[in-house]
Formats: sequence, C-alpha cells, structure tokens
Amino acid sequence: MKNTFRVWARKSMGLFTILTLLFGVVGCSSESDDSGSGSGTDTGSAGSDTGIITVATTDKLTALDPAGSFDNGSLQVKIQVFPQLFNYDHETKAIAPDLAISGEYTSPDVYIVKMKPDLKWSDDSPLTSEDVKFSFDRMIAINDENGPASLLTNLVEVTTPDESTVEFKLANQNDVVFQSILSSPAGFIVPKAVFAADKLTDEETIVNAGVFAGQYKIKTFKANEFIEFEVNPNYAGIWGPAQSSDVQLTYLAEASNLKLGIANGDFDVAYCTLSPSDIEDLRSNQDVKVVQGLGGEERYIVFNIELLPFGAKTDTADPAKALAVRQAIAHLVDRNQIAETVYKNTYTPLYSALTDGLPGAVTSYKDLYGDGQGGPDLEKAKAVIEAAGIQTPIELKLQYNSDHYGASSVDEYGLIKNQLEASGLFSVDLQGTEWGTYVKERFDSYPAYQLGMFPDYPDPDNGLSARFTKENILNNGYYNEEVDNLISAEQTELDQTKRISILEEIQTLVAQDVPILPLLQGDQIAVVRANIEGADKILDPAFKFTFGYLTKS
Repeated sequence: MKNTFRVWARKSMGLFTILTLLFGVVGCSSESDDSGSGSGTDTGSAGSDTGIITVATTDKLTALDPAGSFDNGSLQVKIQVFPQLFNYDHETKAIAPDLAISGEYTSPDVYIVKMKPDLKWSDDSPLTSEDVKFSFDRMIAINDENGPASLLTNLVEVTTPDESTVEFKLANQNDVVFQSILSSPAGFIVPKAVFAADKLTDEETIVNAGVFAGQYKIKTFKANEFIEFEVNPNYAGIWGPAQSSDVQLTYLAEASNLKLGIANGDFDVAYCTLSPSDIEDLRSNQDVKVVQGLGGEERYIVFNIELLPFGAKTDTADPAKALAVRQAIAHLVDRNQIAETVYKNTYTPLYSALTDGLPGAVTSYKDLYGDGQGGPDLEKAKAVIEAAGIQTPIELKLQYNSDHYGASSVDEYGLIKNQLEASGLFSVDLQGTEWGTYVKERFDSYPAYQLGMFPDYPDPDNGLSARFTKENILNNGYYNEEVDNLISAEQTELDQTKRISILEEIQTLVAQDVPILPLLQGDQIAVVRANIEGADKILDPAFKFTFGYLTKS
C-alpha cells in the first residue's frame, strides 16, 4: 500500500488498513487459501497437552517494525508486544488510556498526554516520553510506502516537557479523532535503544534485543512460520495481565490445513482465515466453537480514475465518459448474489464507503444505483452508457488476488465478470495475480482491482479520509475538492449532530463519483476448541485479537 503525506485531510490518513484502514491492505477475511509461508504441517506441540495455547493462521506478517506495515497480519503480532498511549478497551468497547493516564487539549491545536509513572520495557529499562517522541518522529521520517505514517499528517511536532509528558502540536485545531489515531497502527511505541531513527529495523534485530512492552514478548521467531510468545511481567497496559503464560502462533500455507488442524485438535484457535464452506462444516463439529463478532471489514473494487476506459492517462481521455463507465458498473453488480452464492452469507452486501453501524453510515450506493433496493438494473446501466455516447462492449481490465483475499476471490470475481458481460455492455479481461506482485503493480497497472480494508480506528473518518482526499492511500487519481473540504470539516466538528450530517453528505458525493465500488462487509470469525474461552471478548471492530484474553481449561 502506498501511503503519501497530504495536507490536512487525514488529511491525516487506512485499516483497512488499508489499507488495514486496520485501515490498510488486509488479508484477514472470512477465508484465505495461501496467506502463510509455512509448510502447513508444523503446528508445534499442541496446547492440549502442555497448557500452552496454540493459535494458527494463514495471514502473513509483512513487517514487525510498526513503521513498515499497515496490514492485519502484521497488526496481529504487533498488538501482542508493542504498547500504545491509548488503546481499545475490549470491555467498554471504547478508546481508553493504555500507557497514558490522560489526554486533553490544552489549546485547540495542542494535545497533551500524561503517562503512567515508572513504566518499564520488558528488559527493565525505563519507558519514557522520549521513547514516545522517538516512535512518532521515526514513523513520519521513514514514511514507508507500506506503513501507516499517513495517519499522522496532522501531527506537526512532538515535544517532551518531562519524562512522563508528551505534547502533540497539530496543524489543524479540534481534531476529534486524534485520540483514536493514537490507538491506530500509527501509534505503536517502540524502544529508542533498539530501533533505527531513519530506516526500518529488521525482525532479527528486534527479536534479538528482546525489548517489548505489550502483554507478551517474543521468545522464538521464524518469519511467517512460527512465533512463540511469553508473558511480559512488566506489562502495565489497559488489558491487564495475560491470562495464558505462553502462546504459540503458527502460520499455515492453506485454509484447508487450518480447518483440518482445528478439527483434529492440533491447535486451539484458528483465526484468519477459513473459507465459508469450512466455517459451515465446523459449526456441526461438537469439539469446536465458531465464534463470531463485529468486524467492520470491507471488500470493494478500486477504480483507477486515470487508467480506466476514458481515464486521464488513456488515449481516449474523457472525464464524462469515464464517470459513465464507473456508474454503469455500479448499476450492474449484484452484491446479494455474491454474498449468497460465493460467501454463504458470511459476508453481507455493502452500499457505502462506511460499514453498517458506524455513526453516519448511509446506503448511498443503494440509493443511487441499481433498482434502489440493492439489486442491479440493466436499463439504467444502458441509459448511462448511451447518454455518454460510448460504443459497447467496453473493454475492462479487472484484477483480483486469491492468495491474500482467499480462494473464493476466484469465484467472486468470476461472478462479477459474468454479471458485467451478461449486460452486453462490457467485455472483461479478468486476471488473478500473486500478492507479492499485486501490491507492486496495482497503483500503475490496474484500471480496476480488488481490495479490502479493516478499520485502523473505530471512527467513520477512518473510512473516508484514507481513500477520498487528494493524496489518498489508493493513489487512484481521485480528487473532489468539495469532498476534501467536507472531510476536513467533519474532522474538526465538535457537534456530533452536525458531524453526522457532514459524514452523510460525503458518502453521497463519493457515491456519485464512484472512485470505489463497495461490495461486501464481513464479521470477524474465529474457531476455537471447546475448552478455549475468551475469544468472544476480542472479536470486535478494533481488530485487536488479544491473545492475553484467551484461557484454556
């Protein structure tokens, strides 16, 4: 994912994750077939005999250094070992102090955080405000294209009046989401003594130093094969002492191994990612429990405004025709068919840039496109194309990825191809690409392509500022000055009623422009052995699957 700095509009930002807007690019969905690099056979010594909780996943770690990754697979590891000033409280479902005692604006553009006294890293060295300043300064200085630095665009300067006080100087006043930003992937605190100030630090250096401050520290590490966590006795954060002394995380190559392993008791927890059919089968297995919680995950198509038919960088550039192409696609796609036939309703249709349940979320794409009830409308699509004077069929290149977003992506995008071509309006060149190539090529080579997103922080701004400001993380050539100004307005509007109104207006304008096509939204799902408790407490919109909450009887 390419994250570039922009003037205020996340003008500070995605998780996903990303996109994890976690905003950013994501890999943890309700299914995946080849997201890990392990063999799929070494699951460690199963926890049922040792008391150690064993977790298996197919979702890759791209970088342990917080400055170099913005994906859910990496977040899964970082939340176990790195602290934050503020974090997500699984009990209250709200952002609350973690290393901090408090945070407040002392003036409209200065946010001051008071830290807990006598904080320590796992090696007993002091954890002070200097580590905090260092962490934010390096994040911005490195500005890695795969990292979350773009979340910090409103941050001008970090100062440390004393070892327990951090002062954040902001470019824009009354930033209503800044505390949430501190709980996002951009807010991890790392030890100044271990990490480089101006470049990413490699996993070997981080692990060998052994200096962490989360619930756990890393005992054994082999990238995308095996990680063993042990309790950090110096943890002083929001989640309290870890309930399990040791946790083993194993990366599997295929979702089929994930299903087989959890069914056979080879490990205790399967999280990220099982196919819809696997989940359906496991529900009937009395030895396991399928645990489901709010997710906030989005699946959508990105339209590159410059590369699509009639886009700005094509030989036939015509903004009106390019918009008509995007709108026609929006009229034709049948989300219900995708959700039901491909994902067996483990995903549900999404009709907005915001997932259901977020403040201000409206169904703008349902209102503007198709039959008005969520279904497609061929006649409306034809009318848009004819009014623009476009000859058909329109040749469209559409890209997807199955090793990061799951094997069902093949069926999902095959179905979308069929839906578009059945209209007679499009001829679709559908291509699947391996993830390592996909992330490098998507900005410059793909006119339309699959992407997913998890929230970086549980606020509606996350889904908007990340993708719809001028220098958005999609880097897809989209810019609407009115949308940009409205995003700045919602980020500083203290009146919640007025802010909701602005959020609704943004969604409507975005839907009219169609820079993306929202398709599906998904819950979080984990499968655990019958004797494992605690998973239900950590499947929430923050996507912080905290191992320390898991217990084993």
